[in-house]
Amino acid sequence: MRAHRPTRIEVSTDAVRHNAARLAALAGTEVCAVVKADGYGHGAAAVARAALAGGASTLAVALVEEGLALRAAGIDAPVLVLAEPPVDALPTMVDAALTPTVYREATLDVLDRLGRQRGTPVGVHLKVDTGMGRVGVPEADWDARLRQAVAATGLRVEAVYTHLARADEPAADTTRDQLAVLERFLRRGASAGLPAGVRVHTANSAATLLHPAARRDLVRPGIALYGLSPAPDVDAAAFGLRPALRLVTEVSFAKRIPAGTAVSYGHRWVAPADGWLATLPLGYADGVPRALTNVGVVLIDGRRRPVAGTVCMDQLLVWCGDDEVAAGDEAVLIGTQGDEQVRVEEWAAHASTITYEIVTQLTARVPRVVDPPPTGRPDHPPT
Repeated sequence: MRAHRPTRIEVSTDAVRHNAARLAALAGTEVCAVVKADGYGHGAAAVARAALAGGASTLAVALVEEGLALRAAGIDAPVLVLAEPPVDALPTMVDAALTPTVYREATLDVLDRLGRQRGTPVGVHLKVDTGMGRVGVPEADWDARLRQAVAATGLRVEAVYTHLARADEPAADTTRDQLAVLERFLRRGASAGLPAGVRVHTANSAATLLHPAARRDLVRPGIALYGLSPAPDVDAAAFGLRPALRLVTEVSFAKRIPAGTAVSYGHRWVAPADGWLATLPLGYADGVPRALTNVGVVLIDGRRRPVAGTVCMDQLLVWCGDDEVAAGDEAVLIGTQGDEQVRVEEWAAHASTITYEIVTQLTARVPRVVDPPPTGRPDHPPT
């Protein structure tokens, strides 16, 4: 359906391709591009294709449904599902050639049976809890799970992996400690008969950028693939990564107001002088944090303009001062306009959160436009 509002998210597949290639060069190993949560809000199918074109060998998602959506889009690359699904979903996974993560006894049993029934072992990635404390084989179950995996003729352990809890904190010892725990598991696995060729992966975005020892046989960048920083102290731009997303709209209404005029809910902002006020047709229902009230900025006519007053559900106001503004003028909330830029990292700082939350909270009612024409509003239906 053609969009009737000017608000849109513009996605650059060139930036994603560049980032995948840059991360592969930095890591010196294979890249598993994480495209869960609809490609971190960018559109999973488009960014998956771009990441593969940039050199990624594998994709990763959180849910079986996300993997099936990639298959429905015609993507046949290896897809790792990062969390165990309910066991009744396992036949669907196997039929779709999605690679399961395993850590529970019941999951291994079902996959072993499915592999024997089909006459082809099911390739799996065995996840180990080394200190994240979330999911994975806990140390108390290492021996039992290894015996089960080695004895199962209907499955094949292709990789062992873990997830790092504090890789985005360069000074923390936790990453080193977790890697040491994983080495203990691998030694235990070798003694139990785990094949020598099993691959190992541990590195999320932060570990890919900061911890060479974590890179192993492949890396699993998520947020870095989209050119965004995994933490305030880890600047993606410093590693040559490019943001792939631009949030754009147009001024829907403009007027000149006198000094002392209070605007929006709660009258939390008052005009400091006579000047121009612009209304934009998007708000927190589109994913603009209400925390940007009176602190966020918007680019209009190549200049940074402050958000004026409370961000509403469907609209927000921008103070333009002496500069005349008119309905139809382009407004950029995330991305570049002229020589200026608003970064996702700014939003995250204002909202006391992380870049991951900002982009995954941009809602579905904002259309994603992949590789729009370079001038103005796209003249084709959004995707």
